[in-house]
Amino acid sequence: MKNTEFTVTVDLLATRGQRLINCFLDLLIVHIIMGSIGTTVIIIGDITNNYELSNWIESTTTIEKLLFWFVIQFLYYFLTETYFSRTFAKYFTQTIVVTKNGSRPNKRTIIIRTLSRFIPLEALTFLGTNIRGLHDLFSDTYVVGKHEFNHKKGAVAFP
Repeated sequence: MKNTEFTVTVDLLATRGQRLINCFLDLLIVHIIMGSIGTTVIIIGDITNNYELSNWIESTTTIEKLLFWFVIQFLYYFLTETYFSRTFAKYFTQTIVVTKNGSRPNKRTIIIRTLSRFIPLEALTFLGTNIRGLHDLFSDTYVVGKHEFNHKKGAVAFP
């Protein structure tokens, strides 16, 4: 009987360049989402003559903005990686998030992965000797090239 168990290998891992592009694009997207929400609230306040909304957005403290940033960033990573196994940046770089055996990560794994991103300077940890970042190591996940992964695994289609 043939052993059909699959394991992610080093040759499938995303490059440092892909990881860096993912990091910058995802942060840019989260920033755009935040700005869009703030602008929308201000416009709604102006249209409805409810200037308290506009004043509220403009008077938020740095701590409140930071907390809002964390919530938006958490939701962005959690929702996109849970439902698509990739963020919008990973879609652009043609990479996906998988577990060691090549399956889609479950919600618990994605929560660990997402919360690990809030460790200070964690986004730079994949630039060291290990191509995997702390959020990969803590969640035991891998970012791999989608096409190479599908070819090696023999999958018809992975998101």
